[in-house]
Amino acid sequence: MQKYIIQRLMLAVPTLLLASLVIFSLVRILPGDVIMATLSDQSQTISPERLAQMRHQLGLDKPFITQYLSWLGGAVRGDLGKSLWAQRPATQELLKALPVTAQLGVMGLIIGWLIGIPVGVISAIRQDKPVDYVGRVISILGVAVPDFWIATIIILVLSLWFNYLPPLGSAVIWQDPAKSLQQFAWPALILGFRLSAVIMRMTRSTMLEVIRQDYIRTARAKGLSEQMVIYRHALKNAMIPVVTIVGAQVGIIVGGAVILETIFALPGVGRLTFQSITLRDYPQIQANILVIATLIVFMNLVVDLAYAWLDPRIRYG
Repeated sequence: MQKYIIQRLMLAVPTLLLASLVIFSLVRILPGDVIMATLSDQSQTISPERLAQMRHQLGLDKPFITQYLSWLGGAVRGDLGKSLWAQRPATQELLKALPVTAQLGVMGLIIGWLIGIPVGVISAIRQDKPVDYVGRVISILGVAVPDFWIATIIILVLSLWFNYLPPLGSAVIWQDPAKSLQQFAWPALILGFRLSAVIMRMTRSTMLEVIRQDYIRTARAKGLSEQMVIYRHALKNAMIPVVTIVGAQVGIIVGGAVILETIFALPGVGRLTFQSITLRDYPQIQANILVIATLIVFMNLVVDLAYAWLDPRIRYG
């Protein structure tokens, strides 16, 4: 196990290096000029000398590879640059936004798993029954209907029919739990619904495969109750492929967070990234996406290690 962890961590290094190069390159080809966006509100006419001076101060007049190596060296030391718009370290802005996205993501995951796994199991053991068709329709809707549409409809229904608007902003959960839960309830439910659709479909598929195995028939022949057969023998083995998608769902959470945090005015990483792209804030964009890529790589490692707990037959060499 220890050898496997070391190998995976060593493999994560070139993965993150490649991700950093892609991030740095893509940010540089974004349309627009970061200098013009920064100076546009300071004066109506910007002289070429002023533009050249700003580009020199930001190092944008240096060769691409020099800029990349300079940024990469700072990132290795924990210095992800300085936000051009906020005029504060990008790490500082990230640390303010990360707890918001983390709370939204954790709540969305909990809701997704609480909905997806039971519905997937019930759909599998009641295959081709009305409850199965209902579960499959719900899962298709969760995958097909975009987050922004659901969020917009919820806000309109609550405001027009119930004269209620979800509180905007973000309260710290350990300082004001009631207000924080009110602010995160609807975006977490929407995100959880999207996550539950994928979990539901995967759980149903794997359960259908597992309950047809010989050892399940043997367990039933020995007189075990159906509940014990399903939840003690079948579900644990069926969960291995389901756990696999947790790493992929980190990307879904971030993607959904961009939309939901913008609509519900939550100051998280998604909204910060959206604002940084709009303002052409190169250092902040690079810092945000690099941290997100690191989280996804780390989550994939955690998922791989969880296999051994779910299936003791798995050994890491």
